[in-house]
Amino acid sequence: MLQISQRINSLAASATLAMSQRSNELRAAGVDVINLSVGEPDFNTPDFIKEAAKKAIDDNFSFYSPVPGYMSLRKAIAANLKATEGVDFSPEQIVVSGGAKQALCNVILSTINPGDEVVIPTPAWVSYVEMVKLAEGVTVEVPATIEQDFKITPRQLRDAITPRTKMVLFCSPSNPTGSVYSREELQQLVEVLKDYPNILVLSDEIYRHINFTGSYTSMATFPELEGHVVVINGVSKAYAMTGWRIGFCAAPLPIAKACTKLQGQYTSGASSIAQKAAEAAYTGPQDCVEEMRQAFERRRDLVVELAKAIPGIRVNKPQGAFYLFPDVSSFIGKRCGDRVISSSGDVAMYLLDTAHVATVDGAAFCLPGYIRLSYATSDELIREAMRRIGDALAKLV
Repeated sequence: MLQISQRINSLAASATLAMSQRSNELRAAGVDVINLSVGEPDFNTPDFIKEAAKKAIDDNFSFYSPVPGYMSLRKAIAANLKATEGVDFSPEQIVVSGGAKQALCNVILSTINPGDEVVIPTPAWVSYVEMVKLAEGVTVEVPATIEQDFKITPRQLRDAITPRTKMVLFCSPSNPTGSVYSREELQQLVEVLKDYPNILVLSDEIYRHINFTGSYTSMATFPELEGHVVVINGVSKAYAMTGWRIGFCAAPLPIAKACTKLQGQYTSGASSIAQKAAEAAYTGPQDCVEEMRQAFERRRDLVVELAKAIPGIRVNKPQGAFYLFPDVSSFIGKRCGDRVISSSGDVAMYLLDTAHVATVDGAAFCLPGYIRLSYATSDELIREAMRRIGDALAKLV
């Protein structure tokens, strides 16, 4: 009998990808499904970026790229970080990977030993916990509910830290909630972290440019944490380049070297053509980033307004990303005919089967009782999806 490793057997499948696949299967069967489960912009990659990729093909960028990425791209990323965040990373501290997901996993695998604890504020993106499992680390979840705007307090953070804590993983703006920590809120957390010089802060800032607060603070800007922060970002969300698969870590040099060593053994350098496209994204005009941000902010206002009108749903007003994370716990215990709703997962499946709207169970993000909606789609589809959701939930008694 063929054997699958315990390492893989212990992993959960990605709930977001599974729900997206399920909705695609229903569509293929002729069902009119509105997919609010997938976390990617619905815009096309800007033309000047596509032109750069075409030129790269013509210029024969078809050979293996350096493992940590082309130096020209790493310089462009360092310059962009300096211009947008005010933080100094040298190109040698940048490692380009096949998406921000690989960059995150590189850092975790390069720094976490078996038994090391990783503190993760929750709700959190579905892959964080599973990546820690791969490294044989231990996840310490710190929950924050809608009453806290899904943001943890300094006291919660301090209480979660033990002598075994090696990393704290932050994501702001957050997937799945869209919450954004203000500079003042981050400073309060930094006041805790500065007492623990052996803790690495892994800051997932992939949604940094989809931000409706008017300002943004990177964890790397705090002098108290100098040399102890790794920034994760990429081109997927800001430039509508999810399929190009380019992300990066900006890290203390020993960690950057470790990630390069790891990546050199299992994927080598990222796509040469996609790297040249990413270089154009970082060095070219940035109007497209602001245009998409404004569109997402308008959609945020629309989906919040429509969700608040549905009896039984509780929502906050997310300050970034393109997600809404409504509390649907009031529907647990209700039924429609013979169908009983026993969990938020049941709510998500009920909405898919009855309203033909794909969402994701909040339990996948470590907070049951909620569901995640992505509003990275047209105003028309948002309106129709929320109408369907309202009609379907009204049938539950």
